[in-house]
Amino acid sequence: MRIAILSDIHANREAFDAALEAAQKRDPDEVVLLGDLVGYGPDPVYVIEKAVDLVARGALCIMGNHDEAVARNLGNMTENARFAAQWTRERLASTHLDFLARLPLSLQSENRLYVHASADRPAKWSYIRDVDAAERCLASTDARFIFCGHTHVPAIYYALPGRRPMHFQPLDNVAAPLSALGRHLVIAGAVGQPRDGNPAACFVLVDTQRHEVTMVRVPYDHEETARKIQAAGLPGWLGMRLKIGR
Repeated sequence: MRIAILSDIHANREAFDAALEAAQKRDPDEVVLLGDLVGYGPDPVYVIEKAVDLVARGALCIMGNHDEAVARNLGNMTENARFAAQWTRERLASTHLDFLARLPLSLQSENRLYVHASADRPAKWSYIRDVDAAERCLASTDARFIFCGHTHVPAIYYALPGRRPMHFQPLDNVAAPLSALGRHLVIAGAVGQPRDGNPAACFVLVDTQRHEVTMVRVPYDHEETARKIQAAGLPGWLGMRLKIGR
């Protein structure tokens, strides 16, 4: 079984289309949208409607903190994030807002748990940036594989029974093995706003038969997305950061 996992799309039409095209060329059996469909980017309606269509065709989709901010409560966000969330909310129809509001915080499929931030209190939107946070996440579920987004930086944590997780930095477009002996926490990077110094969109491809996971990188026209961000009156930094992957 091949599973394509796309996280943190952030209303970036160009990145979403490029990542989906690359994923579909790999003929996935399942597509998972790991939250944050909206926020930051200039095309929330397009991204939501594409997500609705994917879900209608069997894809899984969960809620991210920016989806919650737009559909429910702005909460505690940075100035740019709050501005973008309010801008997004004003451009969505009630059907779009209802779709976001109804998304679950997590979904489990067989031995795989999908959650945007962490299995440790998903609604708190905590970040997994170190071994301590990874350990709390793993301790909060018995799933063998946990897939998260939220940090915008791809990473893998591997834990043997009775031991603390180990951090592994995967190489772009190189399959990493999934050991049968332990558990894995995979951070999926970001489709629409990477922050690891590489502006290319990032999504995860899991092959359960080969027991491996790949961080697939896909170049896209980030200059066009940045141009649309500026034209929409969104904060300029949101476009600039797409060019440098930060």
